[in-house]
Amino acid sequence: MPKKLHEKIKKLRLKNDYSQDYLAKKLDISRPTYMQIEKGERDITVTEAGMLADIFGMTLMDFLSDAVIVENEVILEKENSGRGGSSLVKDAAGEERISVPIKNQKKFKTVLTYILKKVGGKPNIGMTVIYKLLYFIDFDYYEKYEEQLMGAVYIKNHFGPTPIMFAKIIDQMKAKNEIEEVKSKFYDREQKKYFLNPDYQVDLTPLSAQEIKHIDWELRRLADKTAKELSDLSHEDMPWRAAKMGEQVEYNGVFYRDEKLSVREYDKL
Repeated sequence: MPKKLHEKIKKLRLKNDYSQDYLAKKLDISRPTYMQIEKGERDITVTEAGMLADIFGMTLMDFLSDAVIVENEVILEKENSGRGGSSLVKDAAGEERISVPIKNQKKFKTVLTYILKKVGGKPNIGMTVIYKLLYFIDFDYYEKYEEQLMGAVYIKNHFGPTPIMFAKIIDQMKAKNEIEEVKSKFYDREQKKYFLNPDYQVDLTPLSAQEIKHIDWELRRLADKTAKELSDLSHEDMPWRAAKMGEQVEYNGVFYRDEKLSVREYDKL
C-alpha cells in the first residue's frame, strides 16, 4: 500500500463530498474505525481498497498508486482580454494558474445552466454526471466541427475529466442566489445536485443554433446514464487515455477515437 494512502482517501472523500459516516457504512465498519483509516492508524484490506476504488470511480491500480490528486487554481478574468481561450499563467513565485477569459466563462455558464434547466431534475443528474456531460459536449463538438464550443479546460484526475472552471462558476452563482446546491442520494450513492433559482432565466445568446442543437443531441443520448456509465465511457475515450494523470486533456485526441466513441462521419477514402 502507498505510504500516504490514508491522506489520499481523505482527499478523495472531501473532493467527492462524502461523509465519514457514509464511507464507514459502505465498508461495513464503525465511524471511529473509519477515522483510524484516515489518520493512518489502521491499514485497509484489499477488499476495502477495492470497495473504495469503486466508490470513487477509479481502478484499483489508480487508487493504490502514489499519484497525487491535482488541484489547479483558476483565475476568472474580469475584463475582456481578447484571447481565444484559457491559458496557463505564472505568478511571481513561478506557480502556474489557469486564466479563463470572460467569453469562455459566459459560454460555460450558459451551457451549464442550460443542462440544469433541461435535465437537472432527473434523479441521476449529480455533479459527476454534469462533469461528463460537459466533457462530451465539448469534445464531441470539437470532433464534429474542429472548433471549440466552450473552450473549457479539463484535467485528468482519478475520478474523471474535471472541468476546472466548474467550482468557480458554481461558487459565483451560489453567492448571487442563482443556484442551490443540495446533497442527495441516487440509489446507494451520495451526490451533489444543483437546482436553478426558479426566477433564473437562461440566456442562450452566447450560443449559436448549431451549438444548441448539438447540446440537445448530447442530452438525449447521455442524460439518462448513471455516473458510473459515463465515467467508464470517458475513460475509454482517447483524449482521456492519452493524457497523464493531473495534466490537461487535449482536444486533438478526438481525431484518434475508435468507432465506439467517434461521433463524426468521416469521408470514406
